[in-house]
Amino acid sequence: MKKILFFALSAGFLIFGFSAYMQSQGTAKNKRIYQAIRPFSPYYLEKRFGGLQIRKRGEESFKEKPDNMEVFHRLDALEKAWGKQHLRLSGTTLTLHDDNGTTLKTLTLKTPDERQFVHTFYGL
Repeated sequence: MKKILFFALSAGFLIFGFSAYMQSQGTAKNKRIYQAIRPFSPYYLEKRFGGLQIRKRGEESFKEKPDNMEVFHRLDALEKAWGKQHLRLSGTTLTLHDDNGTTLKTLTLKTPDERQFVHTFYGL
């Protein structure tokens, strides 16, 4: 009975840990588009002894410390809000603008997956 109890508890904790890991991950991103836009996004993760915190380039006072289950979801939400203001889609051309409206980068969306990613993640 003790052996069965040990294996049952081990399996239960393993399933619980895997479930928590899957829930804490952010949304799936298109690698080519996200990596091209990412350097222009002002938000980044900073590793600290107490966990991860979200910082903003240019604003030393901006620090968000969501718990570990929510950090990637909160980073995605901040990037989505930033993308709605700074990205514009016309046809298959995605343009990235700064705060003044100056074009920083232009990308051509090549596949339907890329168009779907821009539509679902950034809401364009």
